[in-house]
Amino acid sequence: MTDEDPTAETAPEPEPPSKEELRLAMKAFRKRLKLMRLDDESSLGYGPMSSGQKSSVVAIRPPDQFPKAVWKELARTGKIKNDGGGLYSLVGD
Repeated sequence: MTDEDPTAETAPEPEPPSKEELRLAMKAFRKRLKLMRLDDESSLGYGPMSSGQKSSVVAIRPPDQFPKAVWKELARTGKIKNDGGGLYSLVGD
């Protein structure tokens, strides 16, 4: 037996992110991933006189200006992949 009050209001379901918000979030995610890779490649050992290794950055923490619901929706639709620990990566990358 539960003591729930049937007249108590339940929290409304948050509305799903708009297509425009998803598009902007994906653009911001790609830009951040690109910058993280460039930053990794510019560190010592990746110079033009070295072996020319590519960046090993494959997953990043998504930009904070978008809510978690946006990243979960992008992962649900298969645009990005949740790698756990708050990290996401591009699918097929």
